Amino acid sequence: MKLYSTNNSQEFYSLKEAVMKGLPDDNGLFMPKVIPTLPKKFFTDLKNYSFKDLSFEICKHLFQNAIPEKDLSKIINNSITFPAPVVHLDEDKSILELFHGPSLAFKDFGARFMSQLMSYFNQGEKKELVILVATSGDTGGAVAAGFLKTKGIKVVILYPSGKVSMLQEKQLTTLGHNIEALEVDGTFDDCQALVKRAFLDEELNKRIRLSSANSINIARLIPQSFYYFEAYKQLETKKDVAFVIPSGNFGNLTAGLFAKRMGLPVKHFVAATNANNIVPEYLNKGTYISRASVPTISNAMDVGAPSNFARMLDLYSLQWNGMREEIKGYSFNDDATRKGIKEVFDKYNYVIDPHGAVGYLALKEFQKQYSNTKGIILETAHPSKFNKEVEAQIKKKVNIPTRLSELASRKKVATSIGTDFDSFKSLLQKKYS
Repeated sequence: MKLYSTNNSQEFYSLKEAVMKGLPDDNGLFMPKVIPTLPKKFFTDLKNYSFKDLSFEICKHLFQNAIPEKDLSKIINNSITFPAPVVHLDEDKSILELFHGPSLAFKDFGARFMSQLMSYFNQGEKKELVILVATSGDTGGAVAAGFLKTKGIKVVILYPSGKVSMLQEKQLTTLGHNIEALEVDGTFDDCQALVKRAFLDEELNKRIRLSSANSINIARLIPQSFYYFEAYKQLETKKDVAFVIPSGNFGNLTAGLFAKRMGLPVKHFVAATNANNIVPEYLNKGTYISRASVPTISNAMDVGAPSNFARMLDLYSLQWNGMREEIKGYSFNDDATRKGIKEVFDKYNYVIDPHGAVGYLALKEFQKQYSNTKGIILETAHPSKFNKEVEAQIKKKVNIPTRLSELASRKKVATSIGTDFDSFKSLLQKKYS
């Protein structure tokens, strides 16, 4: 498997180089040179594949012998250990539940796969690998759970102070061992900027082996494409299929575009955002303007400069018309989101989290124009992670799974830092070089 940078399509990297570097030196993002179309027989037999089996087949074709099949099978078996069920609200609206992993968020799929892949590639290395992660909520918890106690790897998680829920914060700050949390006095975009700058700092990279576990790392996107196939496998419909993706950094949607390029018969993707509506604005007007992120109750989508937009542009060869033909964008504020939570509960007796509620609202708008569609909303996090907000709307207690509730009493351990890069760099050098 060969990959290139979105800033330079003429220089190629191996899968190991792309995964372990995280970012190319030119500050682009890694993209596969070839996204293969899967064989027709794969789709004919799709319903007979287990989740693990279809994930293996996708990887086998995409990786093109970059990893021996025996080792790849082991990576898949250790990664895809929880389900992704589709729950039907009505004939035209369904939910793909992606919160059945250890951190109760969709990012568990990417984090567990990445930890297995990095551990495989890290064999024989004498110097430890330090993974930098910026999180707006769910990424950090998933990465912490996925990499906990992984030999030879340390994880440093940067999160915006006061902008994640209490239980999300406990997932980042209470595990210890090889996981360290940095509480940043700023926004997610500030956290992401520190991480990106660290990868581009030559002195830092000479002293520390750095990599990323954000969706800027291609190893996060690849497994997120698996559950689009798993969802499609569970459908019984002759209507056009549209996936509705609550979106922040747009890695999840980009993974869906990978799935479509591999042959999954998806008609449309719906980019559902909160007040941070940079990509819907681009889709509607053709103008991309990044801006400071706005705090919302769907905090995992509070991104003002989505990194994976560069990959989306690359997939569509910078063609606005091509992108807006396949992707429709909608945004909703917090008041609308709260009403969406209540409506889903009142109408379908289903408890949905704020991110999923944004997806539900987007699907309703989308189906006004595209009525002959089967819409699948990606429910990206368990509603208990936002229990106060959800309970206020449905007037009912939300069940908190034990693996999350037991964190509430644990002591938070985090180092407070500002947004100054030199101070961040100094901290990393002192602890890890």
